[in-house]
Amino acid sequence: MNATSAATAGAVSFVWLGMVLAISFLEAPLKFRAPGVTIPVGLGIGRLVFRALNAVEAVLAVVVVVAVGLGGAPAGIAGLTAAVAVVLVAQLAVVRPRLNRRSDRVLAGEELPRSGSHLWYVALEVLKAGALIALGVSLLTA
Repeated sequence: MNATSAATAGAVSFVWLGMVLAISFLEAPLKFRAPGVTIPVGLGIGRLVFRALNAVEAVLAVVVVVAVGLGGAPAGIAGLTAAVAVVLVAQLAVVRPRLNRRSDRVLAGEELPRSGSHLWYVALEVLKAGALIALGVSLLTA
């Protein structure tokens, strides 16, 4: 694989991984433990933060896909790149809309139990983080 493309895609993959770990696995659960943060306030903050994160993720995904595509990547790296992209698309196109509809209802004052969609989002985040680690490491050795 072209060294410049591998370095670019690898660096972007690790930046992306850092953002996912910081936001999804640190900020998101901690905000609900802060004094005075109610469920509606936490949801409002979460929606803003995840909208921004997902927008940045989409840009980072495009950069990785282009770098891998132009760099003559081997099949394993191309497959990992596709896997990360598919997980992101599933989150944005399938799970996030359901979470947004649910949070709209909670913000409107409805009392609802914990969402199964939330658990799907978390599971996809774990898969995405694992795929980003594998992709980044593969690109380091490409």
